[in-house]
Amino acid sequence: MNPWLIEAPAAAMIAAAGMTAYGAVYPRAQLFGPTICRTDSPRKLALTFDDGPNPAITPKLLDLLDRYRAKATFFLIGRFVRECPDLVREIAARGHGIGNHTDTHPNLFWLAPSQITAELRLCQEAISNATGAPPKWFRPPYGFRNPQVIPAASALGCATVMWTLIPGDWREKPAEWLIQRMQPIAAHAQQVSKSSSGPATSRSGDILCLHDGWHCQLNADRTRTLAALEYWLPRWRDLGLEFVTIDEAVRNPAT
Repeated sequence: MNPWLIEAPAAAMIAAAGMTAYGAVYPRAQLFGPTICRTDSPRKLALTFDDGPNPAITPKLLDLLDRYRAKATFFLIGRFVRECPDLVREIAARGHGIGNHTDTHPNLFWLAPSQITAELRLCQEAISNATGAPPKWFRPPYGFRNPQVIPAASALGCATVMWTLIPGDWREKPAEWLIQRMQPIAAHAQQVSKSSSGPATSRSGDILCLHDGWHCQLNADRTRTLAALEYWLPRWRDLGLEFVTIDEAVRNPAT
């Protein structure tokens, strides 16, 4: 038998699997539908926080953001929203954006279309009941997508938001480790400053994905995230970065 009759289909299957994995996992992949993964200006930094609301950390985070006049976007889990509606209203009252992060934080890649829709719809309803308005942003748990995820979000009026940097603040590591992992934001800002008098090297800015909660339970310890932000917020501000919500991040078309 001609070995090409065996190897060619196998190679095609491997290539298809690779493309599927790319579209499902890579944060800037557009294979399964359009996503927002950068801001429209190199001077805009979009701070985003997943897995809340978290009564143990979110109020402290809100105070820290206020101190530096920083706005952010919180991608909330529906079941936690129903437990902490007052905290959700406080997030909105302080001028931050709110997004849908599903109802129970499953891996959507493995779910059927009806299950995906139910997860998004239940979270959408929880946020609407708490704030009086449905969110227009969505972030898939773990960033995982399949071909049905982004259309399901779009059907509910939500655009899908990914990130340029996810430093891994859920890991049990010292704050110093996390601070180092967030260095690329400063490096990008410094690069933009150096090129301001010459040809532009970047016309878009970063979306940073952090966590103020834990999808498994309320009151998770995210103090290392607070410590890292306490370090970086004044330094990023001194580098000329503006802290924006996703609404502000995409107000003008990216170029």
